[in-house]
Amino acid sequence: MTIQRIQSEDCSVASLLQSFYAVPDYQREYVWDTDEVEQLLKDVCEEMGDGEAQDAPEYFIGSIVVCPGRDGVLDLIDGQQRMTTLYIMLCAIRDRLEELRAPASSVLNAQIADAAVDVSGEERLRYRLDLQYEDSGDALTSLADGKAIETPSTQSMRNMQNAHHVALRFLHSEFGEDVKAVRKFYGYLTNKVKLIRIQTEDVAKALKIFETINDRGVGLNSMDLLKNLLFMKTPKGQFDRLKHTWKELQDTIFRMGEKPLRFLRYFIFSRYDVELLREDEIYGWLSKNDALVGYGRDPVGFAKELVSAARAYECFRAGKNEKGERNRFLDNIRFLGGKAARQHLILLLAGRHLGPALFDRLTAEVENLFFCYVITREPTRDFERDFAKWATELRQITSEDELDVFIVARFDRAKADLVNRFDDAMGRLALSSLQLYRFRYVLAKLTQQVDLRAYGDTEGTMWLGNYVSGGYEVEHIFPQTPSAEAAAEFGGVSDPEVVQRLGNLVLVEKSINTSLGNRPYSEKRPVYQQSKLLLTRALSERPQVGANTRIDRAVASIEPYAEWNETSLHKRQRSLVTLARAVWGLPEQAPSLP
Repeated sequence: MTIQRIQSEDCSVASLLQSFYAVPDYQREYVWDTDEVEQLLKDVCEEMGDGEAQDAPEYFIGSIVVCPGRDGVLDLIDGQQRMTTLYIMLCAIRDRLEELRAPASSVLNAQIADAAVDVSGEERLRYRLDLQYEDSGDALTSLADGKAIETPSTQSMRNMQNAHHVALRFLHSEFGEDVKAVRKFYGYLTNKVKLIRIQTEDVAKALKIFETINDRGVGLNSMDLLKNLLFMKTPKGQFDRLKHTWKELQDTIFRMGEKPLRFLRYFIFSRYDVELLREDEIYGWLSKNDALVGYGRDPVGFAKELVSAARAYECFRAGKNEKGERNRFLDNIRFLGGKAARQHLILLLAGRHLGPALFDRLTAEVENLFFCYVITREPTRDFERDFAKWATELRQITSEDELDVFIVARFDRAKADLVNRFDDAMGRLALSSLQLYRFRYVLAKLTQQVDLRAYGDTEGTMWLGNYVSGGYEVEHIFPQTPSAEAAAEFGGVSDPEVVQRLGNLVLVEKSINTSLGNRPYSEKRPVYQQSKLLLTRALSERPQVGANTRIDRAVASIEPYAEWNETSLHKRQRSLVTLARAVWGLPEQAPSLP
């Protein structure tokens, strides 16, 4: 039996750079920004101190993991962020010394690039560090050649350009025009800054060492660790397939501006029977559940599943179904949730196997329940846990009957439990109660649903965005700064927030709103009749919306108002609560208290 050998060496930067290194194309890109680069420079400078260079202590900055590559080059499996930064620092030292017109250092130049003989016996110049992933472009070779990175086209290239700039700025501000001080810093960096180089006989063993070193996620997150875990499980012949699949995943997550770990956590909730999982526990959970997840049997297949889920996640966030088609209910959730709300995506990912009609039904119910949670201020952690729990049941649903049973058991039950709090929140709702974008969602949704019952689905009525930002404005029936006539007509005010209450607000066309101003209600009332929005016209005349439905019955409670005062305002708010129950699918009557 062959014994796999692992060599471990305590190396100075100078001794490390007697070898040549390559960062394989499946590795993650260069991600260090200003803070990390500056911190390393400052730490090295502080350890060096102001005394004699030979008396300064050694400074240990971590470890790297390597294995043999092609032509005597060592593949860098772990530690490429530090190694790339050290390499850029050496390029910056060389460039700063050149700026100061100091004689060139053949040793420093050889640490950046040197002649090497390949297997054919040919001598050629080789860079000490070769980045083989696509996003690196020619950035590092440009720096190694003493050239500027002219047009960085990727984030990795921009990060390398920034690291070089940070290092040059540091050398200038710390040592000024003192060539000797710059040389002292270079001497300390290369001779007394140490790393441990761990070398294995093949890439699989190197990846296993990488996993062990980063077992607690030190310096890396679960997404980075998962990537390397998949490469560890992948036959080397499939590295290219996994590399391209993983890049698709990263590009998708980056394109939608999502946190990778949030996506990964919600994917796990939607796919497996897990109710509680912190982001820092993700890798530990995955590493213990290979039998369930199956990444060991088919790592490329698992990565493709992640890509598929990420693309669906991106579509859902953009208001579209998995095919990229606009979905009215997902579009509504964008107006309700803003940029921060994500918890509903657990259920959407779990239900993406449903056919188009069933998925539309699910999204409508998700919107309604999500609004109930928002308006009643249900703790996020509580309904996130419920969504993770319900996802297990949702994954098993294949028919309309099964979905009906699920909705009654989960969604309808949850809304029934919230109905008293819903009524209270809607009854007190004012502009100050919610973020403005959410308040506009509420007012738009109430207005839209009355129009839908009267006119049916048209391009004008079916998309909530037409009401949120389609030329309509929020009008204060009793003005915020009323004229003397308006104040006298309205009468006494006992509620200091009355002007901001939902009952005092209505959507109107911009063209109409400009003519309303701060006039009294008696002068505004005939203007409201000019609106094409039925809920707005309902201030002056009872809207006729057709058949005997919950919406019709709800609208019937909205009496036209011959005059506008605090009593009529509160009466209208109560009637809007009744309408809201119908719009968001709550029981018509609150359950009786025991």
